[in-house]
Amino acid sequence: MTNWRMVFGHDEPYDEQVDGIETAIETARDGGYSVVEGACGTGKTMIALTAGIDLVRDPDTDYERVFVLTSVKQQLRQFEADLETINENLPDDWNPVSGLTLVGKADVCPYNRANAGGIDDGNVYDRCETLRDRTRDLTGEGGDTTTGTLAARARQQQTGLADSGRTATTARFLETAGEPAPYPLDMPTYSDGGPVGAETEYCPFYAQYLEDLPDDEEGSPVEAVPFDFTETGMVTPEDLVARSVRRGTCPHSVMGALLGYAEVVIGNYYHAFDPTTTTAFTGALLDESTFVVCDEAHMLEPRVRDLVSDGIADATLREAETELSRVIQPVKFEREGRRAEGGSKTADADLVRSELADTDVSFDELVRTLEFLRDLRGELDRRVTAHLDRHYRGWESNLTDLEDEEIPLRDPREPAEDEITEWARNAGYTDVDWIRSETVGAVVARILNEAEDEDRTRAAPAVGRVLGEWYRRGHTDYFREIELERTWNETEPADSWRRAYTARLALHNCVPSDAIGARLDAFGGGILMSATLEPMDAFTEVTGLRYLAREEDRPVVERRYGLHFPAENRESFAVAAPKFTYDNRGRPGDDNPTRTHYADAIAKVARLPGNVLVGMPSYSEAEWAAGVLEDRVDKPILLDAASDDETTRSLKAEFFAGDGKVLVTSLRGTLTEGVDYSGDRLAAAVVCGVPIVNTSSPRTKAVRRAYDDEFEDGFTYALTIPAVRKARQAIGRVIRSPEDVGVRVLLDERYARDSWDSVRQFFPADDEFQPVSPDMLEHGLDRFRSRLASRSS
Repeated sequence: MTNWRMVFGHDEPYDEQVDGIETAIETARDGGYSVVEGACGTGKTMIALTAGIDLVRDPDTDYERVFVLTSVKQQLRQFEADLETINENLPDDWNPVSGLTLVGKADVCPYNRANAGGIDDGNVYDRCETLRDRTRDLTGEGGDTTTGTLAARARQQQTGLADSGRTATTARFLETAGEPAPYPLDMPTYSDGGPVGAETEYCPFYAQYLEDLPDDEEGSPVEAVPFDFTETGMVTPEDLVARSVRRGTCPHSVMGALLGYAEVVIGNYYHAFDPTTTTAFTGALLDESTFVVCDEAHMLEPRVRDLVSDGIADATLREAETELSRVIQPVKFEREGRRAEGGSKTADADLVRSELADTDVSFDELVRTLEFLRDLRGELDRRVTAHLDRHYRGWESNLTDLEDEEIPLRDPREPAEDEITEWARNAGYTDVDWIRSETVGAVVARILNEAEDEDRTRAAPAVGRVLGEWYRRGHTDYFREIELERTWNETEPADSWRRAYTARLALHNCVPSDAIGARLDAFGGGILMSATLEPMDAFTEVTGLRYLAREEDRPVVERRYGLHFPAENRESFAVAAPKFTYDNRGRPGDDNPTRTHYADAIAKVARLPGNVLVGMPSYSEAEWAAGVLEDRVDKPILLDAASDDETTRSLKAEFFAGDGKVLVTSLRGTLTEGVDYSGDRLAAAVVCGVPIVNTSSPRTKAVRRAYDDEFEDGFTYALTIPAVRKARQAIGRVIRSPEDVGVRVLLDERYARDSWDSVRQFFPADDEFQPVSPDMLEHGLDRFRSRLASRSS
């Protein structure tokens, strides 16, 4: 084994870090995976980076890079910081470890960041592709100019020199990431001297990037990078933008050029598991030369389930219909001797025929697909209307009273063909109509882009892809339903459900273990880690690791590292209060013994000095708890609700500022995971109930049934274990460093007692939560306060 201590970023590793690093290196050398549950303070990011970099730098391995995946922005920053620490402490004669953080175009596009050039978050992807295509058209074979000329023209426009030589008022520089760009705020244009108004917009940043590319085909795209990557070390998105803008080149293109050369790449789960992203961007990283790090791995299963599920919105179906009509009408009208006018004439008949001649798609197939989409949308409308008629009598006159809904397309407890597929067959549509929709959609997009001379994201290809998947996927592992999400659209008729809802045909992957396992199998090896992976057997089953070990002979090695901060700094209770289930507690606001127990216990914890976090099973229960505390606790009570990121950040800032407060939130929200509550930011946390998702949801029932078939115990694997991990994540916010002092309370007898529905077995074997009765909780809290007081005196 090589001397990984040359890479390790600190003077002396913990014993757990020594074991974790050496286990990860040895296991990855054999093509395997380490699975690490490590409490806060274990130093998991340093374990993973040290092991991975050591393997990459070792000439005797095939590893070329470390690919870090994390679902939490704070953890992404931690990996960046730890890599910088490693570089600061490398031997003097070593090159720094090159690192790159992946983000989307919206985060690095200079125009989007500066809110300039007609680009914003809503159109940045479409505008980028169009401007890139125009830039390539202007400079490619048969183009009128060169990339260098285009970039220079934009610089001239910035300094007030128009291409005609006329003097213009000097424009303000486009500025972002603390750097002024050599281009104007307005998007520059190029004219070949043709008619007035014939100017073509182009992107000067992309023109400069193309100019910097090597002329010969043997050259590497990394040669267009405006800095020495081997000497730079960690390149954060802000660094990338600043360095690129200074040169006047495209940050996103530079990021793509660096992608295959960085020793450490830091990204999100979708960079490895989202089919669209891996196909278009990160596919080169998904091979045996990559050591993969799955951070916050307890989220791997639900995150990937979302990424490999699919669906199409009613509005997208309508857009696809329109696109098909715009391609069909010129030919149809020509045959009928009519003239296509208005918005329908975006492609002429000759263009449509010419494009179709280069494909295996016929005009009749275009017409057939349009009929299929129209009929499908009509069936969607019929089913939504029938559902509302059954459940919301008189709904047309009370649209604001409607709630989010799921309309299952089969009994979720019994795998069977879904009702939409059955409807289509009875309507005369066959497998050809489903599967060929994808090919037809791609052809429609190409014709429209050619006709309009502008590449845009079209609806028809996406609709065709989903329809093909809808037909191909099975009916046990996949569940199909109609989702109705509350919205408000004044453009729809006053009595239409479309005014109150957005509807979506959803195709849910219930058991993503195959997708996860297949992707992990593509990598050379790696490490999956979190503070909450127990029980390990269940985790390795649902992520496909057990299959890799059993069928592919790839070793999977488990490690558990507990909390090693001073035990005297914390007190941990599991309170045997009545189960906080709907049957016991009823609706928020009900007056019953269960709610009385919980109101009393929450108030006792909330009165502790300092900040207190209260985690409830849902936002509605959080609202109830906040109301209880308003009347009982002499502290500001902050209530979290389902909201946007900016509102959540503002709430966190208010909680952290000033004297002690109580923050009440849902255990399924964003404030109980991945948030830094270190130091005096949090003195106590209380978790109420086991946050199992709504078991009456059709989707949840389908997932449970699929897990029954796959793992024999659907309720445990699909519901109970993820809920316990949510509780453990929330309670783990309290103690984040050796100096932190605090109280952790789990309220619910399922945490405290060994019974048929106990969850104690899903906690680590050395779990330190003391079972206490509700009337002994206050005594335990007083004892802890007294102990702290005696230490400080």
